[in-house]
Amino acid sequence: MAKEIERKFLVRSDGWRSAVETKSVLRQGYIASMDDRSVRVRTLDGKKARLTIKIGRSAITRDEFEYDIPVADAEELLQNASGIVIEKTRYRVPHEGFVWEVDVFAGEHRGLVIAEVEMSSETDSPGLPSWLGREVTGDVRYSNQALATEYEHDRHGLSNTA
Repeated sequence: MAKEIERKFLVRSDGWRSAVETKSVLRQGYIASMDDRSVRVRTLDGKKARLTIKIGRSAITRDEFEYDIPVADAEELLQNASGIVIEKTRYRVPHEGFVWEVDVFAGEHRGLVIAEVEMSSETDSPGLPSWLGREVTGDVRYSNQALATEYEHDRHGLSNTA
């Protein structure tokens, strides 16, 4: 079983843009969503699709199972997603031996920019780039699951300056 170990931050400046390695356009929605687990479907650049199951309550580490699925199946599942379908462009930005994923949201969450770094251990200590803002690891409001399924409940409570 795979583990997802990550930290999440708001982004306060565009200083990351000059170091971008790759980018992908993502659309994702949640087929099932509970406090301690979720089933997510995601398309990448309209060419690939994945189904992901996440289980766990820890702020930093959760079990993660991910499977490639046909894009047509993903598109159909997205039509049946709970809440909204998240639209974002993900930029991969290397920094001091780690790769940061900077998500620039479009659609309902336009203007929100969040950076995540995946680690191999909770004791990893990635260098924090100067363009990061406040850490939001464990703040459920900034989880993709909450952004998709609780949008109507708190649609104006999120920003990069919160």
